[in-house]
Amino acid sequence: MEIEELLRLPIVGAPMAGGPTTPELAASVSAAGGLGFLAAGYKTTDAVEHELARTRELTGEPFGVNLFFPFRDDAQDEAIERYIESLREEEDRYGVATGEPLWRDDEWESKLGLIARERPSVVSFTFGCPEREIVHCLQELGILVWTTVTSPAEAELALAADVDALVLQGAEAGGHQGAFTQHDDDPLPLLVLVQLVAPMTNRPLIAAGGIATAAAVRAVRVAGARLAQIGSALMLTPEAGTSEPHRAAFRQAGPTRLTRAFSGKRARGIVNRFMQEHDPDAPIGYPQIHYVTAPLRAAARERGDAGGINLWAGQRYSLAIEAEAGELVERWAEEAGND
Repeated sequence: MEIEELLRLPIVGAPMAGGPTTPELAASVSAAGGLGFLAAGYKTTDAVEHELARTRELTGEPFGVNLFFPFRDDAQDEAIERYIESLREEEDRYGVATGEPLWRDDEWESKLGLIARERPSVVSFTFGCPEREIVHCLQELGILVWTTVTSPAEAELALAADVDALVLQGAEAGGHQGAFTQHDDDPLPLLVLVQLVAPMTNRPLIAAGGIATAAAVRAVRVAGARLAQIGSALMLTPEAGTSEPHRAAFRQAGPTRLTRAFSGKRARGIVNRFMQEHDPDAPIGYPQIHYVTAPLRAAARERGDAGGINLWAGQRYSLAIEAEAGELVERWAEEAGND
């Protein structure tokens, strides 16, 4: 199967874990001629299976599913414990205790089994790339395999695993950086990354990060990408599951920054109180820190307190508009010149 068989328009709806991506959003993008994605991260396998079924109820068009590749970073237990201690005032503020600093593989094996049974058109991986044997098994089932990369070195590893396409995530992207390992190096801007990786392969490249207009879609395609993956610019659509405090923050157009404060892995979000107060002390430790802060964030979200939640957003999030996802996909493709 080729990419051209999957979609009429060169737009991919980014899989946004944690709430924003819904079956309704994925289906709307696909129905418009793009490729919608479900985000399996942080969900149980049963929940993902339900979302797959719901998406198929909403559209007969192809769509994809994104999985978190399980990895272990160089987390230090002592540093994580110190960070937990630094969050005591947050416990008092929201009246809940921090969570346990657990490492989990996000139900990796069972989700792979689900993908093999349900056979979505595409499965993409974030935070790493599975070995060639897994890639080939999925491909033999008729599933295209994509992997998110943030550097030429990661692209080389993914190509060696024989994936069908690369999702190139630039520094501008909102949410977690999809890097295979934790580091503090400056991430590469998207257009730089596209230009560095394009000469390495003839396989399709999907550009991701800071794309919110037809002009940006056109720019990444000129640079060498086949498709543009768009996330933050879809977060104000009615189909998105973006929380109300998160939507409100989008309308205020504050700065964004990379932080480990919420999850222990660098992610780009709108600067808020929690980030400013806790980023300096935040250690490497994903997903342990994610589970530590999860109860605090849930309580803040319930209160409508945007100062205490992760406001993931790409650098161009202020360009997001409130319109139906399908309408936006069609508009971006038409204005960019779908050829």
